[in-house]
Amino acid sequence: MNLWLSLNKALTLFADRQAIVDSGKRFTYKEFGARVFSLCGSLLDLGLDRGSVVAVAAPNGHEYMELYFACAITGIVLNPLNFRLAIAEITAILNDAETKVLVVHTDFAAEVENILAGCPDIGEVIWLGQGARPLIKVGSLEFEELATAGQGSMPVLPQLDSSDLAHLYYTSGTTGRPKGVMLTQGNVATNALAAAMELRFSDADTWLHVAPMFHLADAWAAFAITWVGGRHVFLPYFKTGEVLAAIEKEKVTATIFVPTMLHALLDDPESQACDTSSLRLLITAGSPIAPESVRRVITTFGCEYVQLYGMTETSPFLTLSLPNSNQLKLPPEKQLEIRSRTGRPYIGAEVKVVRGDGREVEHNDKEIGEIIARGPTIFAGYWKQPEITAQTVRDGWIYTGDLAVVDEEGSINIVDRKKDMIITGGENVYSTEVEYTLHEHPGVAEVAVIGVPDEFWGEAVKALVVPRTGHTLIEKELIDFVRERLAHYKVPKSIDFLRELPKTGSGKIYKKGLREHFWSQQEKQVH
Repeated sequence: MNLWLSLNKALTLFADRQAIVDSGKRFTYKEFGARVFSLCGSLLDLGLDRGSVVAVAAPNGHEYMELYFACAITGIVLNPLNFRLAIAEITAILNDAETKVLVVHTDFAAEVENILAGCPDIGEVIWLGQGARPLIKVGSLEFEELATAGQGSMPVLPQLDSSDLAHLYYTSGTTGRPKGVMLTQGNVATNALAAAMELRFSDADTWLHVAPMFHLADAWAAFAITWVGGRHVFLPYFKTGEVLAAIEKEKVTATIFVPTMLHALLDDPESQACDTSSLRLLITAGSPIAPESVRRVITTFGCEYVQLYGMTETSPFLTLSLPNSNQLKLPPEKQLEIRSRTGRPYIGAEVKVVRGDGREVEHNDKEIGEIIARGPTIFAGYWKQPEITAQTVRDGWIYTGDLAVVDEEGSINIVDRKKDMIITGGENVYSTEVEYTLHEHPGVAEVAVIGVPDEFWGEAVKALVVPRTGHTLIEKELIDFVRERLAHYKVPKSIDFLRELPKTGSGKIYKKGLREHFWSQQEKQVH
């Protein structure tokens, strides 16, 4: 199993179908394949070979997908960079990965000189974009020339198998040594093929790439949609108006958002005015989503909604909230409950929720344990960090750090991450439950619930809330709103109102940063 199979099928069966829509550019699969093959030859001519690492810092675009495929079928390892990281973080990643070539968009040209100063092993920079190119002391090449240099014929390629390394994704933590997640050809190809099956993709689908392609929230779709001959539409950055316009103009049928992107889209008044009737499937991933938000998706867009759960280390998906045929006969409210859960295991993933002693929890939707998983999509380990790999993967099972319950039908539902659980007065409070409740209030746009130091309770429940545009929120009224719905010990002791919540590069709310603000002066990070 390798990633060439995806493009090979598209070229065999769908060569003359439109494959790419990117601003004014439109390519068939045959034209796209020719560009990929030219890029393959150009990369090999640079002296790169199987196992060499190429990094990329760029917004979404057809070039990003061409690079994904060219590296995949030559055995070159692609290292997608979160361009929102600080220069020191990026240079640490590039050096750790032993990167030889950096592909970079001119949107980030100002940072390149400083990056190169800290990365002496990088010998070539390949440029994308229309902006000015700075003078640099290493080789400087143009991506477009490399993608059109050859005749579009396939170069001699290595014989790759499932165990060959395909991608190197680095975790977005801001302290300590970065961790490079090693994903193999088999990991990524198996996940993509399972997605095509689980989500019923076909050549009739048009996928919108708007979640960042440097993150697996979207990158898997480059392979899954190609495998079935679907069409790819690209937006460089997430802007709600441009997303809605692209859905309407290109008749987009499916896409994925992280919840923060989805909330912004739902709050845009144009979401009611634009024609989004082409959408058949809207997916969220990256973090749990409140049931009230699921209700709004279905009401606003009138399409099927699915929540996917996983992590970079699992390529990425482990579960999905897709109802089975019997559940589709249930009343709408019951179906909403099912779609709001983390869901049942994804094809190719064996998933369990276990106690501290490794035994499975009762399937009663009450007993809480940690999600663990194994299967062909589990990563090959952390790059050059075998000790941390051994702590994360034990006896073939990856320990996710996510806490969940399981119902009698085997459907999993996350209640929190281990590190986000709040212990107040000896009681466990799961932050997602409080967040879901606050999301039911019509004036709440975004919310994060954390534990903060408290001399009496040990930790106190605190909410950080972004009000919805046009709403004025009062702390006491919002606390009373939660008190009417949850046990007293789960109710926030205090609420801060913010203009925005900090996000990671993938768009998740950065709870770690919020928590550090309150705990930085504490001798211990838990009371």
